[in-house]
Amino acid sequence: MVEVVLNAEVRENVGKHAKYSRGQGMIPGVFYRRGEKNLNIQVAKPSLDQIVFTAEMHIIDLHLSDGTTRKCILKDVQFDPLSDRPVHFDLLGLHENEKLTIEIPVALTGGAPRGIKDGGLLQHSVHRLKISCLPKDIPEKIEVNVADLGVNDFLHVRDLNIPNVTILENADSPVVGVIPPTIVKEPAPGEVAPAEPTEPEVVGKGKKLEEGEGEAEPPSKEQAKGSKEQSKS
Repeated sequence: MVEVVLNAEVRENVGKHAKYSRGQGMIPGVFYRRGEKNLNIQVAKPSLDQIVFTAEMHIIDLHLSDGTTRKCILKDVQFDPLSDRPVHFDLLGLHENEKLTIEIPVALTGGAPRGIKDGGLLQHSVHRLKISCLPKDIPEKIEVNVADLGVNDFLHVRDLNIPNVTILENADSPVVGVIPPTIVKEPAPGEVAPAEPTEPEVVGKGKKLEEGEGEAEPPSKEQAKGSKEQSKS
């Protein structure tokens, strides 16, 4: 793994002074290592950018203003939510013979998969993998060759083999694969989609029938009396 030299100043003042440091183009941070006291530092923004905005993991050779050096890795970065500018960072000191747990970026190699040429779509599910290893075995990135992937082919965590590294992820998790395209079936020319059935109108109980429908209403008492008188005459 390539080592990157990072020059840093030891920070005596913390808290509100961090805002002043940022105004001077410096980014405040902290260096910590098991068994040692945390060390407050600050780094020039251009120097920090080279290890923050990269797709690879680096061992950092930290050179401090007091003349001492440390071996470490970038553990965490906090960003301003509006400008995406780094506002704070954490460096984790390394012990040569002590394993550490870190996340390593996944890089796809081999060009366009075979399945893409057959109309498939590339699905890259895992962009970083959590691993455990000694500092000397930290990979810059985990390369995954996708050239031979056809449609419905996937590479899982269990398919990856990295020397001297233990992957701390679910072995069945898919890392990358080629999925078939989504096809929306359209009606053929001239084909009419079947209309939704409509419910017949139901005549409710007690509904008055229209004229000429059903049975006639019985005559009233007056009508019946008049009919009887006419028959007598």
